[in-house]
Parts: sequence; structure tokens; C-alpha cells
Amino acid sequence: MQVRFGVLGPVVAWDGVGAPIDLKGPKHRAVLARLVVARGRVVPVSRLVDDLWQEPPPGAVGAVRTFVAALRRALEPQRPPREPARLLVTEGPGYALRSAPDAVDAWRFEDEVAVASTAPPHETLERIDRALSWWRGPAFAGFDDEPWSRVERSRLEQLRLNAIEQRAEARLDVGRASDVVPDLDAHVAEHPWREEAWRLLALALYRTGRQGDALAVLRRARNLLLEQLGVDPSPRLRRLETDILRQADRVSDGPGSPGPQRVWAETAAAYDRTVASGSGARLESTVGLLRSLAVTGASGLEAAREQRIAAIAAAEQLGDPELTARVIGGYDVPAIWTRSDDPARAAQIVAAAERALAAFRPGSSEATRARLLATIAVESRGTRAARGPEAAREAERTARRLGDPALLAFALNGVFMQTFHRAGLAPERDEIGAELVMLSARHGLVTFEILGHLVRLQARGALADFATGDQHAAAADRLAERHDRPLVGVFTQWYRALRLAATGPSPQAAEAAYRDAAAQLANAGMPGVERGLLPLALLCLHVWHGDPIRFDDDTDWGPYTPWVRPFVLLTRDRLADAATALRQTPDPPRDLLFEALWCLTAQAAIALDDHTAMKRARTELTPAANELAGAGSGMLTVGPVSRYLDDLDAALSRTR
Repeated sequence: MQVRFGVLGPVVAWDGVGAPIDLKGPKHRAVLARLVVARGRVVPVSRLVDDLWQEPPPGAVGAVRTFVAALRRALEPQRPPREPARLLVTEGPGYALRSAPDAVDAWRFEDEVAVASTAPPHETLERIDRALSWWRGPAFAGFDDEPWSRVERSRLEQLRLNAIEQRAEARLDVGRASDVVPDLDAHVAEHPWREEAWRLLALALYRTGRQGDALAVLRRARNLLLEQLGVDPSPRLRRLETDILRQADRVSDGPGSPGPQRVWAETAAAYDRTVASGSGARLESTVGLLRSLAVTGASGLEAAREQRIAAIAAAEQLGDPELTARVIGGYDVPAIWTRSDDPARAAQIVAAAERALAAFRPGSSEATRARLLATIAVESRGTRAARGPEAAREAERTARRLGDPALLAFALNGVFMQTFHRAGLAPERDEIGAELVMLSARHGLVTFEILGHLVRLQARGALADFATGDQHAAAADRLAERHDRPLVGVFTQWYRALRLAATGPSPQAAEAAYRDAAAQLANAGMPGVERGLLPLALLCLHVWHGDPIRFDDDTDWGPYTPWVRPFVLLTRDRLADAATALRQTPDPPRDLLFEALWCLTAQAAIALDDHTAMKRARTELTPAANELAGAGSGMLTVGPVSRYLDDLDAALSRTR
């Protein structure tokens, strides 16, 4: 009989007959919990050390091995001394938990809820009731503040809340509306940002003959969303209110419905008639339009950037700090590239957000404050300011505490933008992308779901996992086509050119693909991405394959000039000038091209025998030894980082 594990509450284990297993001390439980979070993947010992201690003590590695040995004895007491462990196994540089999918309550819960989502209502109800009964408290209780548990705890909590709402819907489907009301009333009181819960509560009240109470619930939801979050209720919530007013279960558009052009014109005219021209409501509505405009194509993106600054300035002139905060934080357009298209405007937005934060009054909306912080994190990308990471962390903490999916998606975008403090962080960004995809798909946040796929596309490219990267590129393209997001194709086309460079038959084929991708980028309205990217991609291709480097004198290297200049001078046999240029080369910005620019610096340092630059490059690149340099950008690569580390070691050893 198999050992079972419980993490839906305090971390526990039971033997084959259901008796509790003594898991020893808190650190032992932490090791087991960390391996459960990894879901069968290997966790290196070094990662366990970092996760168990903020400041690892001397002998931390040995302590981890002691904890693992004690856990093995507890989990497999009958195992002969020299027989390999079957549950907590050693593999490569670390450990993994090789447990059956149904042996961990969290995994079993997730599977049961997934099956219930496609089952008939009575079976759904039975399965959800059973799955929710496995919860003994908050997931991974006791490890609430651990960074390694935060994402999984949040994910499981979101699944639990979804399951509660799924159970309520199943009860409505089987005619038990009166049973739903008390549970949902408590549910919305505890989680007021969940629109689906409000919708189900109103529907349950309506079906029990309480039409007035149902409409009152919908008005409460609308007021809460507008006042606290600055957002309009979803179309589904608004449609239910209309249905209740019409005393109908469902209203569908008939063949005589007006076309989109007429609907737009009539709605705009009604808005002009009823909303005062100088009101704050107009500015907030404008931000909603700008969000939509920014994802429609190049001209829309450029117009949105320009009008966004104007909207913020207009809001500040009205002298209402909370309105200004909503106008700034309401523009939650996902960002994937770590260099701003307009750094001066980005700095203006950050400054305005900081002014709005400083003017915040006690008791003001936490969600609005978090949106300002997420804005600061996103707009601070590509800078070295400590404020960006700090704002990202605070926005994420608030979003998780509030249980607001849209806010969390925006905050995670900020976290992603600030996850470049050293080389080799592709696995962390992959986790952020995975949470974005899961969260956004569940809550209908299409633009952030696309962002999650693009983040994972980049991260899997850095890890040379192009099979998975291809899946995310295809998923992003499907969503883009379905929801009319033309700019997504710019990034997926560049990814496919990168893939060809990394795995294709010849550099010539990759060069042609890069040039085709650059032609599409030229009209995309993204100067922060476009400028200098094509020549840099071609340079990286030639350096990796050792091909001759020839570029025109007027080549525009854009922001990459300092790291390219030594190569340009070397091709002209100006060794002294090249050496001077290398000494003047700054550390690369901590962004998607950090590793690629360090590899170029390393190659130039080797050619010029500059030991200082070689040692700096080696130190910075070592954490990314298992990555493809630059491939984390989703745009280009200069080849495996390990190759440059080997070349650096060889060059340095020749002079020892």
C-alpha cells in the first residue's frame, strides 16, 4: 500500500494503512513540501539550501542530506539499507519525489476538479464535494511566507475558489438554488473581487423568487468593482442584470440585431449626451479605449502611447489623486520586451505614479495602489533602479492577498520585467509565464494569456527546449488570430528565426529568416524592440559560427553600439582602438539580452587578450552555463553559454 501525502493544510504523510508518519522537524517538512511543489522534477541541493535558509549556515548541504536521509527512513521504514530509495530519490545534482499522481492530495484534488468540469451536474456535485473535503486548512500551512511555496499556494487557492463556484453552479443546474445562497453569500463576503461568485449568487436569488435581492447583489458588485478597482463589471454580469430585469433566463441576439458599426455609433452618441465632457468618468473610459487601441497594431500602439501621457496629465489637473491613480493603473497593457519604446515617457509615467502614491489617503483602495506599483515595475524595466523590483514584489503580495486575478496578472508582468538581476534566470521566468497562462486562461484574461505564452516561449528557448517553445508560439498565434492581436506575430516570427539559427541546417537560412522577421518588425511601432536588433542578430550568428564579420559603415547598432564597437574595430585591424573600446564597454543592461552581450564581450576580450574583461565575463556568465545565450529574448542567440565559458577558461589558463 502506498504512502500518501497531504499539503492541503499542514504538510503531513500517512502510511499504507492511513496512520500518520512522523516527519521529524520543520526543515524535514520543508524539504518534503519543496519536492511536492516540484511535482516530480529534480530540485538541486543548492536550490534546497537557498530555499531552506535566507542565510545558509556552514554545513547547510550536509544538513539537507541529513534531512533527506531521515525522511527516507520515515517514508520507507522496511527498505533494506543498501537498496535505492523508491519515493525520495537521488537524481543528478539533487532530489525528486517519485510519487504516484493520486498519492498527493493536491494533485488528486486538481485531477478530480478537472474531471468534474466535464461531467454531468449530479456527478460534478459529487466529485467537487469529495475534492473539497480533502482541504484541512490553507495549502502548505506553515510555509506561508516561503517564496518557493507562494506560487503553488496561490494556484491551489484559486483552484479551490473555482471549485466552490463550480459546485454552486452544479447545484443550480440540479435545481437546488436555495442551498446555494448561504454558501455564496459567505463566499463573496470573503472574496469580493470574484465576479463569477457575484453572478452565481444573483442567479440563485433570482431562481428562488428573490428578484429584488438579486438586482441589489448585482448593484453591490458593480459599485464595488467601480469604486475599489476602477473597472466595469464583465459583460456576463451586465447581461445577467438585463436578463433579470426582463424576467428571462437568457436573452440571445436575433438575426435583426444591429451591426457593430451602428452599435458603436449609437453607444458613442449616448455617451456624449449623458457623460459630462470634463468629467473624470470620461478619462477612465478613455483609458479603457487606450488599452484596446494598444493591441490593435502599430498605429494604435503609437497613438495609445501618446494619449496615455495626455490622459495622465489631464487627470492630475483635476486634482483628484484617486482618479489619477485609476487612470495610471488602469492601463494594464502587457509588456514583453525589456527595453522601453520611449524611456522618457516611461520615466514620466513612473514619476506620475509615485506622485499618486504619495497622495494616497488611508483607507484608499489597496487594489488601486497595487496597480500603481505594478505600473512602476513595468515602466521601470531596463533601468537599474531598486524601486522597480521593490514595487513588483509589493504589487504581487497585495494581488495575492486580495485574490484579484486581473490585478495578479498585471503584477506578475511587473515581476517578470524585474527578473533580470543576474544571468541564468530563465527557469524563474518560465514559472512566471506558466502561472500567467494558467491564471489568464481560467479568468478570460486573453492579453495576459498571450503574454504568458510569449514569456514561456522565451524561457524555453533559453533552455534549448524548442519543442515546448514551439507549443507556446503556436498557442500565442492561435489566441492572436482568434482575438485580433496582430502584433503577437512579430514575436512568434522572430522566435522561429531564432529557432532556425539554433537548430537549422545553415546560418544562411537563419539569416534569411532574421531579415524576413525584421521586415515585419519595421512596421510594428515598437522602436525599443526594432532599433539595432537585426544587425545584432546577424552579428551573433556570425560570431557563433566563426564566420567573417562584415558590416557597412553606416550600420545602425542602436543601443547595442558599446558592445559591438570592439568587434567593428577588430574587423578593421584597429587593435589599439578596439582594446580601448573594450575597456570602455559598460556592463550590459540586465534584460533579455544580458547573456548575449556578455558573450560578445567575452569573445572580444579573448581576441584582445584582456584578462580583466575575461574574468568579469566569466563571473557574470557562469550562472547561465546551461542556457543558450540571448535565446531568452525569443529573438536571437549567440550560441551556448558553455562554449564561451570554455573559451574563457582556455584563454585564462594559457597565461597562468
